[in-house]
Amino acid sequence: MLKTKYILIICLAVVVLFGVKWCRDRLSAPGTTPPITGVDGQSLPGSIASLERIDLGGVQQWILLRGANIDNPVILFLHGGPGAADMTLLPRHMGALEEHFVVVCWDQRGAGKSFPAARTGSDMTINRFVADVLELTELLCRRFQQEKIYLVGQSWGSIIGVLSVQRNPGRYHAYIGIGQVVNGSENERLSYEWTLAQALASDDTAAVETLQDIGPLPYEDDLVEKLFAQRELLGKYGGSIYGNPGGAHGLFIAGLQGATEYNTMDKINFIRGLRKSLELLWPQVLAVNFIEQAPVLEVPVYLLMGRHDYQTPFALAEQYVDLLEAPRKELIWFDHSAHMPHLEEPDKFSDLLINHILPATCCPDR
Repeated sequence: MLKTKYILIICLAVVVLFGVKWCRDRLSAPGTTPPITGVDGQSLPGSIASLERIDLGGVQQWILLRGANIDNPVILFLHGGPGAADMTLLPRHMGALEEHFVVVCWDQRGAGKSFPAARTGSDMTINRFVADVLELTELLCRRFQQEKIYLVGQSWGSIIGVLSVQRNPGRYHAYIGIGQVVNGSENERLSYEWTLAQALASDDTAAVETLQDIGPLPYEDDLVEKLFAQRELLGKYGGSIYGNPGGAHGLFIAGLQGATEYNTMDKINFIRGLRKSLELLWPQVLAVNFIEQAPVLEVPVYLLMGRHDYQTPFALAEQYVDLLEAPRKELIWFDHSAHMPHLEEPDKFSDLLINHILPATCCPDR
């Protein structure tokens, strides 16, 4: 009987140890990304599908690289938020781009897999993020032996995107802004007023009361909660994702659920990073005014705007394009989109980059 008892204890200890190891592995595994395959289902020679930890600004951050041919032009995506990492989301919609570009998704410091890189509040400044973009650009140019890359900035990413091409235009074929931020404080005023007008027109008493209770910016307290509440109602009326009252939340949740690139802790850190990034960076977002700060850009500029975008209201992008001085500038409309046209109309987005922007700015013989 005593021997049986000891055997049971040992078995239980083994089960516990394996359970702890399994949980630890689930939490800390670095993640994987599927290979780029040919018609035979085998990994395509000369392709790249790599999830990598790199050093930017003295801290470790993560990038995802995917492309059918490592000799293709490189395109770097700067996600929105701040803190809304899209590494688990973007590749599911950008398959066509992988045939013509090396597509680079980067979890910025404090976001997603790079959440631990936000060590202190002093690390979380617009200037620090721009320095990270420029350092990553140099890394990609060296690695793929290319003089220039393409830069895409979405929402918050469009802030650091504009400032990056302004500071080092010689490293970029073109800048593509999606849901372009132009004037932070005016952006929020227009977004709030539109959302309140929709609530009033819909006789949505609860929404009206919520918005009136929140009030317009600036918020002296409870910044994240109030911003989330306004964005939730904005999404309800289609100002975030056109025709989808759930807004962008469903897209990100679906991406996180099926992502092999993220482990369990990365998924937890996605939420943590979004909140922390907003708290630290949002006051800086409100101070942005590109009509004054970036009236000239020395690269071709393409602004891709949804006709129904009231998260970064399209009227401000129209104003900016009219005043902007650049070698080439275009405002391109997505009629069935709001704030995320690259995900709402992905086929149009990919076709635009492959058949319009790429031949005009890099490789006319492709």
